Amino acid sequence: MRDLYRRLGIAPNASQDDIRDAIARCSHAALRQDATRVLGDERCRSEYDALYTTLSDLGRLRARLGLTHAPFWRDGLADDFSLPSDTRGSHHDALRERLMRAVTLHDRWQRLGGVGITVLTLTSAMIGAALTAWWL
Repeated sequence: MRDLYRRLGIAPNASQDDIRDAIARCSHAALRQDATRVLGDERCRSEYDALYTTLSDLGRLRARLGLTHAPFWRDGLADDFSLPSDTRGSHHDALRERLMRAVTLHDRWQRLGGVGITVLTLTSAMIGAALTAWWL
């Protein structure tokens, strides 16, 4: 399926007047014919828009997963809804990093907590002994 909006250079929420102007400017006869038939009829356009949304979502998902078409598929109809790979990494990696930082901080507090309890116990014992000696 062609991405008629992209090929005509208009936004998916374009008005009927904008669509008619873009079709009139189009030099490709087959594209002009498809756009007139699909985008010119309100019922056909609403069906096209539903499928357009689904294919756009799939294109975003493929990009997020780092999937792209092989070179021989590029610039064809199969590549209309493809996007460049998303190189930012997945949310899984960011979550894993945050969890690892939390575990590291927890481990540090656990080690410091054990030392702190020992120091606190010894200090309390020494203060108790000093108060007992002073009191007697």
